[in-house]
Amino acid sequence: MTGYNFAFLDEGSKRLVRRALLKAVAIPGYQTPFGSRELPIGRGWGTGGIQITLSIIGRDDTLKVIDQGSDDSVNAVSIRGFVSACTSIKTTTDSEEATVIQTRHRIPETPLRNDQILVLQVPLPEALRLVEPLESVTKKMHAEMDYAPIWLALYENIVRVGEVELGADYPVMVEDRYIMMPSPIPRFDNPKLNNSPALCLFGAGREKKIYALPPYTKAESLCFEDHPFRLEDMSGRVCRLCGAAGVFMDEFFDSATGEKQYQCSDSGYCGKRRKNGK
Repeated sequence: MTGYNFAFLDEGSKRLVRRALLKAVAIPGYQTPFGSRELPIGRGWGTGGIQITLSIIGRDDTLKVIDQGSDDSVNAVSIRGFVSACTSIKTTTDSEEATVIQTRHRIPETPLRNDQILVLQVPLPEALRLVEPLESVTKKMHAEMDYAPIWLALYENIVRVGEVELGADYPVMVEDRYIMMPSPIPRFDNPKLNNSPALCLFGAGREKKIYALPPYTKAESLCFEDHPFRLEDMSGRVCRLCGAAGVFMDEFFDSATGEKQYQCSDSGYCGKRRKNGK
């Protein structure tokens, strides 16, 4: 875009974000505050993740943007178009081609590599907000590793309904030190964060927080010895388009037959399987 700096943000703002990222990478799971900038996108559309992407993207990078697993949602198309317009970099729907993947609510089904960066958009970065409304108190709880209230909340949930009801944003313990919110990804994606070869960066623009998981970092979902962490059950589900099984599926009813149908949530993964004839 004529008259704008490469990647829209001025160089000073990008340096500020990158400094926050360095601290976040040095202290995995720790929420690093940063000066969130204004963007021509409404807050709540992933401005934290966008600022990270704009600050780290280079002219030789290839960008993939997904929302709820789809490359074609309004959020994904708008962000991809914005970044492309102010950088002219190559974009793709193939996870294997991308060097930077910005995502909301999903982690790609294709295993990530150590030469890739995963940027997650985060609406609520504070895992302890479930049990404590005051920021000053949650900071102290993290510093003292006082996580008894969140363990108690999970225990009460199990006693009340028989299991932890959190379907997304299921908290993880990072390197046995910080409890971290993994962004609103489904529980199915939580294991992909544990010892991931890719650098995972999390940005919350409205809350002005950045945190990170460096490659090969331990990130285990909270659970009890007698009540282990459980994934969504995708057994018996087969994608109606590509025939995939064992991946996260979207469920809907076929109005013509009145029967349940399943389809890969990751549209890029599904499209590539169909293209390759699998």
